[in-house]
Amino acid sequence: MNRNYYFKTFFILFLYTGICSAQQNIKYDLDGALKQNKLLFNPDQSVTPLIDANKDGVSSNGIVWIKDLEFSTGTIDIDLRGKDIFQQSFLGIALGLDTTTFEAIYFRPFNFQSTDSLRRKHTVQYISEPAYPWEKLRNEFPLVYENATKPFPLARAWFHAKIVIKTDEISVYVDHSSKVSLQVKRLNKIQKGMMGLWTYGLKGDFANLVISDQK
Repeated sequence: MNRNYYFKTFFILFLYTGICSAQQNIKYDLDGALKQNKLLFNPDQSVTPLIDANKDGVSSNGIVWIKDLEFSTGTIDIDLRGKDIFQQSFLGIALGLDTTTFEAIYFRPFNFQSTDSLRRKHTVQYISEPAYPWEKLRNEFPLVYENATKPFPLARAWFHAKIVIKTDEISVYVDHSSKVSLQVKRLNKIQKGMMGLWTYGLKGDFANLVISDQK
């Protein structure tokens, strides 16, 4: 075998590696997905293009699944904005089979700047429906499946969430901090399912969704 053979082999492997790396980092245009009917939601839900000159995304309520996206493990990066209205603004990401069997990692923006230290510990939450709703987890495992964010964003401002989904564990980071805000063991056996935008109560804003290292 000559040098040309080794050079060609190396070049092909280099290109293949570059293509694979590029494929591991996928940005989703949520506004475009809405216009192309690639978001799944019920007729009674409100899903609209985001009114913000600096963000391309959507405002929504309920669970809005992303069509044809099958998710198992990986990293989810997304910008979110809720409302500073007590007990009415909850938003995050859902992973699951349907609107009754899913996990959610979500935030309570109205607690971000609370002067009550306990409320501030209830800012980021993990749930696994239907077996483990937030009430059950708070009562039986206090401050295990919810925690304070590090740092605390402003209640009405955009904030960034990085959610690392492993087979048995979920870790959440806020506003590009290296300190984990929440790290929990997963409470279901769903190996693969859909991924979507999750809200409860008032509409929430979502933009700049990127999924990387997906399997």
